Amino acid sequence: KPLEGKKVVFIFAHRNFRDEELLVPKRILEEEGARVVLASSALDTAEGMLGTKVMPDVLVDSVKVDEYDAVVFVGGVGASEYWDDPRAHALVRETLEKGKILCAICISPVTLANAGALKGRKATSWPSVAGRLRAKGAIYTGVHVQRDGKVVTADGPRSAEAFAREIAEALGRLGKEER
Repeated sequence: KPLEGKKVVFIFAHRNFRDEELLVPKRILEEEGARVVLASSALDTAEGMLGTKVMPDVLVDSVKVDEYDAVVFVGGVGASEYWDDPRAHALVRETLEKGKILCAICISPVTLANAGALKGRKATSWPSVAGRLRAKGAIYTGVHVQRDGKVVTADGPRSAEAFAREIAEALGRLGKEER
């Protein structure tokens, strides 16, 4: 499988993550051979906006970027819990510094923007938060899925599959461009 040996961590809100923004990319990346780890702000059962119940594997606070090839921030109204979270910001910056793939969908690109990760980069998001991205120096494109180097952003649940494919492609290339 093309992504055999790759590890991806999904960071999502403990309440009101957007169900398909977690479930669809998780399924696609696992089908491609990647291992997906689920991280949230509490370890008891998390619940999506549409009622999906998920058990997180680890706390966001204990995520070690070195162990992963990609970090994915899931959207949904609850995702704003990470917008101003210093630990989430540190993870965002470390992901970029270490040359890993950094991804966010829906309203979660705001977390990336607030961490300084989108300055001068092309990015997209749920339309209502476009101004927050622009305010932090992002080049907002408004497309469904945007890739700029190792940063992949998407606009919402309808783009969950295309978002996952873009992440898979970025992961497939990881390490190849250095050779």
